[in-house]
Amino acid sequence: MKEILGKWIQRKDQPYAGLWFEFFEDGTFLGEYASMAIFSSGTYTVSGNHVDMDQTSHSFGMIGKFAGLFEIGDSVMKLAIARGAGQPRPDTLEQARIYVKQIE
Repeated sequence: MKEILGKWIQRKDQPYAGLWFEFFEDGTFLGEYASMAIFSSGTYTVSGNHVDMDQTSHSFGMIGKFAGLFEIGDSVMKLAIARGAGQPRPDTLEQARIYVKQIE
């Protein structure tokens, strides 16, 4: 779980450039996509390369459990999340978005 900790920002060449998620050691997360005034938060769990995000707050009401798949290497994270709450976890990282870890 420790490798996912911190703030991850979607790269400029990605569909939602600037979207970020921050994962905290206590199992909570925050997210923001400022260009659309979207804020989200909730809890998460990690098992291997699976992440499950239980979004309990979202500006547009998109709440529920989102199953994901991720891979981290060299301060870059590939993250593929289910299309909606309760939808199946992606099988591959083929549709993953690319995030870069913010180094403070």
